[in-house]
Amino acid sequence: MRDHGSSESGIARGSVEAPAIRGTPISGLSGATLGFFVGFAAVSLFGPTVDYLQFSVGLTPALAGLLISIPNLTGSLLRIPFSAMVDTTGGRRPFLILLGLSIVGVAGVFVLLSQPDPVIARLFPLLLAAGGLGGCGIATFSVGISQTAYWFPQRLQGTALGSYAGIGNLAPGIFAFLIGAVTLPALGLSGSYLAWLVFLCVGTLAYALLGRNAWYFQLRDGGMDHDRAREHAATTHGQELFPQRRMIESLKASAGTWKTWALVGLYFTTFGGFLALTGWLPKYWMSFHGLAVAAAGGLTALYSVLASLVRIAGGRIADRLGGTRTATASLLTAMAGSVLLFLPVGLGSAVGAIVLMAVGMGVCNAAVFKIAAHEMRHAIGGAAGWIGGLGAFGGFVIPNLLALFLTTDTVGDPGYRRGFLIFTVLCAASLVLTWALRRAESKTNLEEA
Repeated sequence: MRDHGSSESGIARGSVEAPAIRGTPISGLSGATLGFFVGFAAVSLFGPTVDYLQFSVGLTPALAGLLISIPNLTGSLLRIPFSAMVDTTGGRRPFLILLGLSIVGVAGVFVLLSQPDPVIARLFPLLLAAGGLGGCGIATFSVGISQTAYWFPQRLQGTALGSYAGIGNLAPGIFAFLIGAVTLPALGLSGSYLAWLVFLCVGTLAYALLGRNAWYFQLRDGGMDHDRAREHAATTHGQELFPQRRMIESLKASAGTWKTWALVGLYFTTFGGFLALTGWLPKYWMSFHGLAVAAAGGLTALYSVLASLVRIAGGRIADRLGGTRTATASLLTAMAGSVLLFLPVGLGSAVGAIVLMAVGMGVCNAAVFKIAAHEMRHAIGGAAGWIGGLGAFGGFVIPNLLALFLTTDTVGDPGYRRGFLIFTVLCAASLVLTWALRRAESKTNLEEA
């Protein structure tokens, strides 16, 4: 590719010359990763908030579950429209809207938690609303996927998107540790929210300064029409992916192919499963293996951080081997881990099995968006929204399914081992979907040849 940071001129629509281009693929990736990292980290305090409210205001288990799930719910479902918005405006505007809403939510939680306990109990519906706004930062994931994808050619999509998601997904694990070890002991709960509010504001400002849309969107903002902007971005900068002209077209185009829904199924298993296990494992380690809180938290962090880091490598592997091949191998790896956890194994084998699941899920998460960028190249914004939003919904469904296996009248194992059969079944179903995708890919390659 040519120098993407230079000013461009000479191609015009009427009397409008091509505007100067700001940013490069690397800076575009860096800005999007920063924005996602900041937005995803903003909800790490909701777990300690629930613990505090259960003790201080007598929050019921049902309301506690509602409060802790509200940020994740909005953060998942809002991925769909805001990711599609990227195809009409580029990523900067939806990124800043979501981060701004998250700032409002975190500020609201801080104000409410600064009140006396009886006031907090009375204003609990407002706390739920603020929590939902705080979760808007999670929805930046699919926005950043789309924004990043437009910067890079097909051969580098896996590497770029894997790096983006892998680094951004480290945020909850890192900041959950910092909250427990630093901010809560030093500042208390409301003070921790104030510190987080400052961090979120600074991070949003940093994204506003660093985040850049790809060439096509900058050319459109500079006055070019769709056709000339597309031609100029392709011939001068080497841009390969281009959007539909309207948001609804992107959503319809991506929803109109079964491949999008197959990828939703894969992402439901691997990323939804990642979210589910991140919340479920502390209970598993403590209740089933009898570990202390610190040890259980450490092993949960091992899973979360490893699954995020291998996603970076998974993107590179998907670029080399292809998305469907990579997904097949990674799903088999995750399935092996889930089968091992179903067996009556000791702590050491259970840790090894969790490592297998982390590696398998993390690599498959990267492969999913490598496939998406290839199959839905003209509607990646809409596709990323469907896949990221509905796939992440597994983080709500799977824990409830796991809980169905638990009983109170079983000595030793109340059902934790049997629950891992859910992951075995999901991986098997996802392998069928991957086989269908690979078969369609082979057929397309034969037709093109």
